[in-house]
Amino acid sequence: MASENFNQFGPTFQAKIISSLLSDNKFIQTISDILEPKYFDSDANKWLSKEISKYFMEFRKAPTLEVLKIKINQMDDDILKVSVIENLKDAWRNIEATDLDFIKKEALDFCKNQVLKGAIVDAVDLLEQKKYDEIKEIIDAAMKAGSERDLGHDYIISLEDRLTESVRATLPTPWDAVTNVMDGGLAGGELGVLVAPAGIGKTWFLQSLGAHLVKEGKTVVHYTLELNANYVGLRYDTVFSGTPTANIKFYQEDVQKVIDGLTGKLIIKYYPTRSATVNTIAAHLKQMEIQEIKPDAVIVDYADILKPITLYKEKRFSTGETYEHLRGLAGEFDIPIWTASQANRSSLEEDVIDASKVAEDYSKVMTADFVMSVSRKVEDKIANTGRVHVIKNRFGVDGITFPAEINTNTGKIDVYEASTVGGKQTQGKMDNSEEYLRQTLSKKYNDLKPKTEGFE
Repeated sequence: MASENFNQFGPTFQAKIISSLLSDNKFIQTISDILEPKYFDSDANKWLSKEISKYFMEFRKAPTLEVLKIKINQMDDDILKVSVIENLKDAWRNIEATDLDFIKKEALDFCKNQVLKGAIVDAVDLLEQKKYDEIKEIIDAAMKAGSERDLGHDYIISLEDRLTESVRATLPTPWDAVTNVMDGGLAGGELGVLVAPAGIGKTWFLQSLGAHLVKEGKTVVHYTLELNANYVGLRYDTVFSGTPTANIKFYQEDVQKVIDGLTGKLIIKYYPTRSATVNTIAAHLKQMEIQEIKPDAVIVDYADILKPITLYKEKRFSTGETYEHLRGLAGEFDIPIWTASQANRSSLEEDVIDASKVAEDYSKVMTADFVMSVSRKVEDKIANTGRVHVIKNRFGVDGITFPAEINTNTGKIDVYEASTVGGKQTQGKMDNSEEYLRQTLSKKYNDLKPKTEGFE
């Protein structure tokens, strides 16, 4: 142990942290992004650590004794001034102490200890309020404090890594047009968001994404916050088999054969609206890890109706924070996460839904890695068509609109490049949507009209 006998992380240890800051510029640089003044027990050491850090940030070196004397003379609090002078004298006397190398080595553990101690104190109050999710959040944050010490990507010597290990391991979407513009799909640690008004088919799109990955042999976890697990399962039956949900019971054997042929795994977990937070999902994913189930992708249907971890006066702040936590979850578990967001009411009759139509908070768009919208006017619904628009794309171009065939009866969704045969046909339907609507309604009327031939 060190030459001087002291209680771990007690007053003597903290005093020698100050000594180390005064004597070693390299140490300041190493610890400056972790060490905070509040970690010190005495107000005097809090003041000294703050002033040393401020000076270092400006001049890239520790302040001299003369500089600190000037700063002390400018203090208004005479009682604190006396304490600072005494602590500075002790720190200066210890600059040549033989155990400072040990102090520097243990400094990171000191920071983690202080963070955890503060978290435990905060948790006591939260425990009385039964805010268990918040307790978990602050304890988890405390445990991670200072653990990420990666200094970054060394560009000069890392060409081989960029060409091999650093390549995004993406999972494709069911639609080649979308996958191509995403440079292969969504990768671990990334968040994809589908934006659409109510009743347009957000869940069908999310389920198409999930079903495609299951067909590819992947493990998908689908969190449903609106529809119960059984009903979501029935809709997956429709997506996999093409059999309308209402008719599944009449074709059970045929549907079962399709399901038996699947090579992946699908887990559907239901949480009632506003009952689950991002932390709830994190806890469930950790339970799965314990059971040695590693998801390849996660679907959250949908993030807007997750219970916020922090309640702000303005709902948009809570919602924006939820998306930040959700992307953080994708990074923590190294999985791609797809979710959906509500577009505002004014978007119902829009040909293309852009970022301005995202409900509650534009920061959702800023947080996500990929955002696409789905717009379907009344005539589009009747014609089983719609427009998929790329709002944001970290991986390539955005602002592109794709024509789409969307049949929510059979769960079949096709998104086309505009230049393809399917794209041209679908676009033609939408360009003549009013005429298509008129013809459809006319046909339905004629089919229902009583036959009067022979009675005229």
